[in-house]
Amino acid sequence: MEAQILTQALTGVRVLVTRPAHQAEHLASLIEQHGGSAIRFPTLAIMARDELDSIRQTLANLDAYQWLIFISANAVNFALKANDGKIDRNKTVRFAAVGQATAQAMISAGLVVDILPENGYNSEALLAMPALQQVDGQQCLIVRGEGGREQLATTLRSRGAKVNYLEVYKRIIPRIDSSPVVNLLVQQQLDVITITSAEALQNLSLMLGEAYHQRLSLIPLVVVSERIRGIAADMGFKRIAVTDSPIDTAILETVITCVTGE
Repeated sequence: MEAQILTQALTGVRVLVTRPAHQAEHLASLIEQHGGSAIRFPTLAIMARDELDSIRQTLANLDAYQWLIFISANAVNFALKANDGKIDRNKTVRFAAVGQATAQAMISAGLVVDILPENGYNSEALLAMPALQQVDGQQCLIVRGEGGREQLATTLRSRGAKVNYLEVYKRIIPRIDSSPVVNLLVQQQLDVITITSAEALQNLSLMLGEAYHQRLSLIPLVVVSERIRGIAADMGFKRIAVTDSPIDTAILETVITCVTGE
């Protein structure tokens, strides 16, 4: 009986899923398995960068580094894609993952994960690891998308490390029709919004337009970090819940809590 109640916890609930299209289906499926309607509306699209020769040359010379740090699963996958599906390691370089999803992408690709945060899933958690406390004079390569947060590199440099970036993908605003979501807003038929990055939240506001921001700000928002919660609050969102982690099951649990209050 309890499992049946859980399965129907989101019956009649419409949940906006803003993950990039290639990453949205698992969360959408979980929502639907629990009786909800997953409204797929990607507010980010992830694309490979064009500088393939430069990426390959960097990955071919990893002996210059002591640390190769992957900032996301996308960083792993696009680095591999640019380099014919493989990344060779030598005796000097160690591989680090920012969180569980990144580590899983590395493992799936046959890469060894030398360092993974014991608690947390962000730059702060990685920087707290003992292995990254004494990095004076060490060379670090951070694999990421264009732009992004600077805290990881800034902190490593403050500890004496020399840090370079390898940017393997870029984020763009998808060209998709926003009218179905606008209609749900106008009809007050959108119940929860899920957000997994600050950029996704900012793009959502841009894609729907300023005229609908007030309506948008009243809908319960599920975010995956305190940092995003702060940004959402500054944007005027009134009801914000933070998940325990960025994985889909944690997002689902928080959505259910928003709806049921339990």
